[in-house]
Amino acid sequence: MRNLLLALSCLAMVGTTASAQTLERIKEKGVMTLGYRVDAAPLSYQKPSGAPAGYSPTVCAMVAQGVVNQLELEGLEARFVPVDASDRFEKVASGEIDLLCGAASITLSRRALVDFSIPTFVDGTAILVQQDAPSDFASYAGKKLGARSNTTTKEALNNTLNAMDMQADVISFASHNDGVKALESGEIDGYFADQSILANLRMTSPSANSLKMSDEILTIEKHGLAMARGDADFRLAVDTALSKMYASGDMQRIFIEVFAGVQPGLGLKAMYVIAPTID
Repeated sequence: MRNLLLALSCLAMVGTTASAQTLERIKEKGVMTLGYRVDAAPLSYQKPSGAPAGYSPTVCAMVAQGVVNQLELEGLEARFVPVDASDRFEKVASGEIDLLCGAASITLSRRALVDFSIPTFVDGTAILVQQDAPSDFASYAGKKLGARSNTTTKEALNNTLNAMDMQADVISFASHNDGVKALESGEIDGYFADQSILANLRMTSPSANSLKMSDEILTIEKHGLAMARGDADFRLAVDTALSKMYASGDMQRIFIEVFAGVQPGLGLKAMYVIAPTID
């Protein structure tokens, strides 16, 4: 197996031409640029050392190795660079990054800008509240609810409220940590996000014992790796690498490693079965 040099540090990037086909650009530069979220633990985050960590960057590193094997290139570098939730898809569309390895839900509106790989993760949105607060979502009618800005989560929250004909004051936060701080201080009554993110936020909060996550799953979020739209060859290479990872059990092993002690849900188990067949 050819060696893949993983530069797990934040490196400055030079803009690329969006029209260039991804595989040709990677061959020419000898670098595959992987964007990752720094604030979506445990799916994607940045360690104090500056290195990427989490489920999606780990998956992406193995996908990059799979693409290296397909291209038969020696010493190709996989370069991780941090991206913000507000412009991550634009950077994919422009060619600034080749593959987005964050917590990215697959939606039709996003597919108007970028393409996605086969699903890599299934999550569900829920609400984090004070320990003595009601657990059912309907009890938060007329309350103040927070969500991370520039994510599908806020849209999902508003859609849920509309579907239930329920009114609430929805407040946007620049980061998940800001939202949890607002919950801890009583500024908001609940914070809305993916279950995986909420579990990590609660676990790492100084007020962990005073917080709880609701039992209700309000939406189902299917995640994928985002790439430039219309590049069929690169998408096939990425999907081939992912399919081999599903077939070999690597996807399950990554989940167990990142989510220690947590059992995969029914949606994730289904993905292990329905991933494309390797022929």
